Amino acid sequence: MSSILSTFHFCRAFSHQRMSLAAYCVICCRRIRTLTPLPKSTTYWRDIRNLIKFTGSLILGGSLFLTYEVLALKKSLTLDTQVVEKEKMKSYIYVHTVSLDKRENYGITYQARKELHKALRKVLATSAKILRGPFADAFSTVDVEDHECAVWLLLRKSRSGHRAARLQAVQEMSETHHWQDYQYRIIAQACDLRTLIGLARSKESDLRFFLPPPPLPSLKEDSSIEEELRQLLASLPQTELDECIQYFTSLALSESSQSLAAQKGGLWCFGGNGLPYAESFGEVPSATVEMFCLEALVKHSEIPTHCDKIEANGGLQLLQRLYQLHKDCPKIQRNIMRIIGNMALNEHLHSTIVRSGWVSILAEAVKSHRIMEASHAARTLANLDRETMQEKYQDGVYVLHPQYRTSQPIKADVLFIHGLMGAAFKTWRQQDSEQVLTEKILEDEASYTTCWPKTWLARDCPALRIISVEYDTSLSDWRTRCPMERKSIAFRSNELLRKLRAAGVGDRPVIWVSHSMGGLLVKKMLLEASKKPEMSTVINNTRGIIFYSVPHHGSHLAEYSVNIRYLLFPSLEVKELSKDSPALKTLHDDFLEFAKDKNFQVLNFVETLPTYIGSMIKLHVVPVESADLGIGDLIPVDVDHLNICKPKKKDAFLYQRTLQFICETLAKDLEN
Repeated sequence: MSSILSTFHFCRAFSHQRMSLAAYCVICCRRIRTLTPLPKSTTYWRDIRNLIKFTGSLILGGSLFLTYEVLALKKSLTLDTQVVEKEKMKSYIYVHTVSLDKRENYGITYQARKELHKALRKVLATSAKILRGPFADAFSTVDVEDHECAVWLLLRKSRSGHRAARLQAVQEMSETHHWQDYQYRIIAQACDLRTLIGLARSKESDLRFFLPPPPLPSLKEDSSIEEELRQLLASLPQTELDECIQYFTSLALSESSQSLAAQKGGLWCFGGNGLPYAESFGEVPSATVEMFCLEALVKHSEIPTHCDKIEANGGLQLLQRLYQLHKDCPKIQRNIMRIIGNMALNEHLHSTIVRSGWVSILAEAVKSHRIMEASHAARTLANLDRETMQEKYQDGVYVLHPQYRTSQPIKADVLFIHGLMGAAFKTWRQQDSEQVLTEKILEDEASYTTCWPKTWLARDCPALRIISVEYDTSLSDWRTRCPMERKSIAFRSNELLRKLRAAGVGDRPVIWVSHSMGGLLVKKMLLEASKKPEMSTVINNTRGIIFYSVPHHGSHLAEYSVNIRYLLFPSLEVKELSKDSPALKTLHDDFLEFAKDKNFQVLNFVETLPTYIGSMIKLHVVPVESADLGIGDLIPVDVDHLNICKPKKKDAFLYQRTLQFICETLAKDLEN
């Protein structure tokens, strides 16, 4: 008996020293077997007592072991809130570190604890799913405030396999404005590409979600940005290119060579093409050369394989350096945005564009009060956002509304096509007022807007997608940007139709709004679309067309000279507007029959005042009889040709009648 008791006390002492239960059982069994046999009457009860003691100690030891491990697990999952409070102002992510002590990471005890922790996690996670629905997708029992947990829960949700959950997570992040700086930085450092782009395309997003772009590599010794641009351009393929791409490339390389020679002590002159310099004596040569290089890169970036070359040769970093250097030059910045927007059409380059820091720049630019800057950034971000966008916006196609992700369902499209010498933004500005200074105009869109479709129409009809298109035009071949460019209305219409279809035009009901020659392009595009089965949706979904002083029967513009250079070399666009143009007459007759057959709704405006062209010529560009399509209302307005599409104010007849036509024509579509 004394032997059994000594064994029992020995084992208990051993168990307190965290000896394994298996070893304890083996020792006890061996000691029991070595005892001398006792009488059966006493042995029976002693065996029962020993069994009870053994079982009790086993249960007690196991309970203590489980309690210890549960407490250890709880401690490992509990955050010290005081530490959190102290660290709130720091901007880095806490990473869980693993002990380097091999004694802690190996052995039977370590493996047993590891497996036990796994089992407990499963039990607690299951109970959380049953008792606490909000924590179903993430096991968390940390002792911190709710908004601390929200950061990590939203991050986890943003990586969900369900698209709806990811979109909701991004929306919740963008609508959060009470976090500390360090919490925004956690999101910025830990979120993935999709989440970052989604935040950039969310209107309410805080700019603290976006880290500053990484440091740019240093320029090579004895080198300049101008020379780096030239080397980048020279590294691109120069064969089998469009004539205009070859022209812009050769012009940029030749002029940059002259500028570099001048910087190194040579004489700077107007050799080579020279004409662009001669027209701008006041410009710094290096800035002008940079513009030439950027225009050439814009053309190259329309070719996918050239985009790969630009990225591989450090073009993203070089363009970023140039963008930051010319913050006071919107024209240079816009051309850089065009290049990045074209590169974003290639999905395999998205990760590189994001890593180079461009999303941070775009997120700030899209919030700019300058409509042109914001629209260029919005186009690039839309091309990067493959989570919510199927459409791709090619160069010259700009979304004026919506420029952010929106929960508002888009039910129809309104497209704006400018005319000769127009542009995607300036054509559709409010009529200029000499009494209001430009500085104040830009600050108050209620009194003046630089683009009424984006400011006024978007507010009056939020369910519309509003797109404006831009293309190059000129009055004279002297002023054309590319001397080899001879683009007819037929060529331009096919080019624009392809770009618009890529942007999803035709998937919804459409209204076309056009000014001057833009109306001829619209007519030609619709006729061409009717001949192509893949473009049938464009025809079937066209509801109506607005024509602002469109010369359906030609214009006197081609018959007059603005000055000597225009008289000698009128552009192809101007020639096609002459009244005796057979192509123009065929276009009118074919479209009139087609529009009647399709029952398009049409509204025509026409100017009644002459337009000053230059300082001496006053010309009635589109007379009333030429603006009459033959169907739809024809409304004369007491303005000139340039201001026929520029309302004086929001309650002016010109805008209100346009708004009425759009709402009435799309009434059924907007109700559905």
